[in-house]
Amino acid sequence: MNKYLLNILSQGNKEIRNQDIMNYLSDKLTEEHKHELEAAMADSGMMDDALEGLAALKNSDIDVTVDHVNNYLKKYLEKKKASRKKRKIKDMQWQYVAIALLLVVTLIAFILILKHMES
Repeated sequence: MNKYLLNILSQGNKEIRNQDIMNYLSDKLTEEHKHELEAAMADSGMMDDALEGLAALKNSDIDVTVDHVNNYLKKYLEKKKASRKKRKIKDMQWQYVAIALLLVVTLIAFILILKHMES
């Protein structure tokens, strides 16, 4: 199996090993071990969904699909990171302009109140 498939559920339940899931899908587990694995996965809806998704794929499609998803996620995250960085710089300029404008308006209002109190 592809080395990426062994890490596909690395953020999942720590009691369930990734190799056990891949063996379950390949029907390499004993009946007793299958039942233990199913009982452990029953508590996690995400694990159930992931297992269903992996089972729906044909073995030859899994490698291609995992590579495709990884490439897509990498490009998407790079794009989001770049747009966040770009937006952050622009937002800061407008914040400085807004603060300066607020200070000027406050200063003018203070001067007008002082002049009004003198007269």
